[in-house]
Amino acid sequence: MIKKVGVVGAGQMGAGIAQVAAMNGFSVILNDVSGAYLKGGIERIEKSLSSFLKKGRITEQEKEAALGQIQTTLEIKAFETADFVVEAVIEDEALKVNVFKHLDETCKPGVILATNTSSISITRIAAATKRSPEVIGMHFMNPVPLMELVEIIRGLSTSDKTFETTRELAVTLKKTPVAANDSPGFISNRILMPMINEAILALYEGVGTAEAIDSVMKLGMNHPMGPLELADLIGLDTCLSILEVLHEGFGDPKYHPCPLLRKYVDAGYLGRKTGRGFYTY
Repeated sequence: MIKKVGVVGAGQMGAGIAQVAAMNGFSVILNDVSGAYLKGGIERIEKSLSSFLKKGRITEQEKEAALGQIQTTLEIKAFETADFVVEAVIEDEALKVNVFKHLDETCKPGVILATNTSSISITRIAAATKRSPEVIGMHFMNPVPLMELVEIIRGLSTSDKTFETTRELAVTLKKTPVAANDSPGFISNRILMPMINEAILALYEGVGTAEAIDSVMKLGMNHPMGPLELADLIGLDTCLSILEVLHEGFGDPKYHPCPLLRKYVDAGYLGRKTGRGFYTY
């Protein structure tokens, strides 16, 4: 039975996963490489819970209970007591593989190791461990506390038991699990990222302003957020990483990242997290 959930990475996604697990009664171990990142993660969780409280979705008691469920640590060794671990570090395959090697050495036999990767091969990540049947993709959407979907992606060796346990956990977290095959970008980003890239190309080629492009998609296609706004929310560096995975994985020029996206990432204009992307925050 899963009682304690480990989360590696206290950024936007990791903090959100930790919050949702804590709100649904799980003990949580939240890990990152520095105290500053952990402090930022807890502050992000507190801000989100306060928003829920203000909207009447939770009580003060429930807010405090959720915060009380989260333990922070700089040590991977703390995951010795975890029953299920989700990795949510940046979208860098070498880094993720390194994390999984350490988790594999640390966690109890049989503990499932899930990755929140947006696009990277689950099979390759699993191959870095000695427990590939217990490795799976569990791709949450951003912002995690608000978005209902979780993509569940089996690697080549992922067992039926691992898939079912992960699916049941997603339901317990009040999410809707959708199965996807281990293909670059899975379902969500294989469809989303070419749209975002095309919106950036339209901006790059002067077809319209950022505001015009986003307005067309919101008012004409009933999207709640325009593609450039959404790119800023996701992080332009993450968008670029996913497009590179798609381009390399399929070898199709339609996935080639727009030069303007590369230029913005090179300039450090990564979106909301840096205060500037296609918009200024």
